[in-house]
Parts: sequence; C-alpha cells; structure tokens
Amino acid sequence: MNHHRRDRTFQTVNAVLLGIIGIITFFPLYYVFIVSFTEPSEYLSNEVQLFPKHWSLDSYKYLMSTNAFLNAIGNSVFLAVVGTALSLLVTSCLSYAISRRRLQGRRVMMLLILLTTLFNPGIIPPYLLVRDLHLINSTWSLILPVLTSGWYVLLMKGFFDSIPASLEEAARIDGCNDVSVWYRVILPLSLPSLAAFGLFYAVAYWNTFFTALLYINDFSKHPLQVLLQNMLIDASTAAGGSAAAEMMSEQRIPPETLKMAAVVIATVPILLVYPFLQKHFAKGAMVGSVKE
Repeated sequence: MNHHRRDRTFQTVNAVLLGIIGIITFFPLYYVFIVSFTEPSEYLSNEVQLFPKHWSLDSYKYLMSTNAFLNAIGNSVFLAVVGTALSLLVTSCLSYAISRRRLQGRRVMMLLILLTTLFNPGIIPPYLLVRDLHLINSTWSLILPVLTSGWYVLLMKGFFDSIPASLEEAARIDGCNDVSVWYRVILPLSLPSLAAFGLFYAVAYWNTFFTALLYINDFSKHPLQVLLQNMLIDASTAAGGSAAAEMMSEQRIPPETLKMAAVVIATVPILLVYPFLQKHFAKGAMVGSVKE
C-alpha cells in the first residue's frame, strides 16, 4: 500500500511540475500568436489581454502584400523542397553504397565520412570553397555545401544494414541491377528513415540563417529567417525601407504585430509537416516483409 501511495505521489508531483514547465514554455508562443491576430487599434491602445477582443488579419495582409516578404518565403520554400530532395538523394545513395560489403574502398570511405563528424573546419574553409566555386550570392551556396551530413549517412547506413540480404538477392535473381535494387527494394523499405532525415533536412534548410548572411548579398535572395531577423530590428524592411514605413503609418499597423505575424508564418509550415510524418516514426516498414 505504501509503495502504491508513493507511486501516486510521484506521478502527481511529476505531472504538476511538467504542467508548469509546459505552460511556461507555451505562453510565449501563445502571446506571439495572439498579438499577430490582434486588431492594430486595440494593440496601440494597450488593451491586449490574454484573449483579444477583436481579431484582425491586417498584419498578415500587409506582409503578404509586400514583395520582399513574398520573395523571402519563396526562397525558403525553394531551399526546403529542393534542398531536402537533393540531400535525401545523395544521403541515401551514399549510405546504400557503403552498406554493401562488396564495395572496394568501403572502409576508407567510411573513415573519411567519420572524420567529417569529428572535426569541424570552421567558417573560413567553407567560405573559400564557395567563393572559388563562384557561388557567392547564389542560392545554391546554401544547398551544395551542406548537401549531406556524415552523421546522417552513417545512421542511414545502419538502417540499410538491417535490411535482410535475401531481399536484395531475390531482386537480383529477378534481373535487377544495383540501381534497380536501390530504387525498387531499398527505398520503399526505408520510408521511416527517409521521413525522419527528410524532416531534419527540411527544418535545417527552412531555418537557414548564418550561411545566408555569409554568402548572400542580394536582398531579394535572402531566405525568410534573414528577413525576419531584419524585421526584428526594423519592421519596415518587410517591404523595403521608407516607403514601407509610410504605408505602415498610414494603415496604423504597429511594427510589433508585423513582427509577431512574421514569426507565426515562419513557424507554422514546419509544424504542419510533423503530423504527416509521425506515422513513419512510430513503426518500421520491415515488419513481416521477410520470414527466415
């Protein structure tokens, strides 16, 4: 009885503490969301409560009417979609290659990949590489240098190692070559790992910030995170300078509501991706595929 009572006490205290931490963590996000939808006049009069009296889309309409913000969203979408697809292609191909024991030089390749996870070259070598490849001020400078990750390659290689060799042998008996085995057998069985790493890559590309500051000088090629950082300093940068500031003053849109709306727009797309990929994290595709 005492043991059962201690367990209930621990669970109650644990639930209360986690609830408090959850509220503390959630409140800033809630405040950003509420302010972004608050009527500008209500915010200017300092009447914002925990729940606004009047909802408004003025801040979102203003942001979506500015070319700079739309360009930034387009740049981030391009990075997330194209960059993630290319990264998954390169990572899966390299992982599958080094997972095959018959590959010559396999141990050397694995050692070189492992070294990339142990030593960070810093900022200068990648910048010199991008400069020598004439990729400065190019969107591809944000994709090609980080096209794959040695750590992800090794993790995906471990997933490929768990796939029974009998599946590959059966495919070869049916006339498949290496490319066909990879495309028709390995990839369909690797949806959980592809979904997980695809999400990691997508989040990384969507949140591209520091490398964009280093390699991109053209304002029209900046991704959303760079524009958001500029907006936190000066909200008028969402539309490009003094003209935007005059328009903001005419429409009486507070810079703070614009900033909050921009944060929501930058956060929601990635949050919406998680529910669609959750099922691939919960179960594997190998269950029942082979009986040995």
